Amino acid sequence: MRNIRIIVEYDGTNYKGWQMQKNAPSIQEEIENAILKITGEDVNLIGAGRTDAGVHARGQTANFITNSRIPSEKFAWALNSVLKDDIVIKESAEAAESFHSRYDAKSKIYSYVIHRGLFPPAIMRSYVYHVNCGRHMNMKEMKKAAAHFVGTHDFKSCMAAGSTVLNTVRTIYSIEVQEDGDYIKISYHGNGFLYNMVRIITGTILYASIGKIKTEDIPDIIRKGSRELAGITVPAHGLCLEKVYY
Repeated sequence: MRNIRIIVEYDGTNYKGWQMQKNAPSIQEEIENAILKITGEDVNLIGAGRTDAGVHARGQTANFITNSRIPSEKFAWALNSVLKDDIVIKESAEAAESFHSRYDAKSKIYSYVIHRGLFPPAIMRSYVYHVNCGRHMNMKEMKKAAAHFVGTHDFKSCMAAGSTVLNTVRTIYSIEVQEDGDYIKISYHGNGFLYNMVRIITGTILYASIGKIKTEDIPDIIRKGSRELAGITVPAHGLCLEKVYY
């Protein structure tokens, strides 16, 4: 028995997320079917993060157990030969028998990209969130708002309603806001993220940048733990899982 670790890049546009679903396409299902084709084995592919419908990844990590004799580094080549073009295995290697992509992860980096041009982009439309009021964004306030979320907090106010997670305390190590013309990239590095947490924090600091939320009120929003006080949940297609650290 061998434990194979893979690094996956995917465009989530045509999928209902990472996790296997009964009546909808998923990234997990596509890769498991590819593994079945090249090995004849029905495996359980474990992902580091269960990205939502429409969310993308450049550095998703996953692992699976196999009896195949295919050299570990050749799995990437073999899988890419049968996968669709919107899923690419960037790397494959043999891992320790005990390695678990989800439970062994120490931290993750997600990015969110906002477009603030007068009109939405055509080429990048599936990878950025176009904000109609983007011309009125105050970048100084956005960066100040982002800084309030850095550290260890109870992020209950930044979790989607209906989530069953009991422990809502997480640590965000850094949030970087970078401008490149009409594009704003916000990078989040944390030890873990709640359901829709990055999208809600992004919506909150976006609201702060246009004056819908006062930047100085954000510590109270976090402390009170009420989802209603935070900003909108921005669309999934602007979000990307960049890297998982172990």
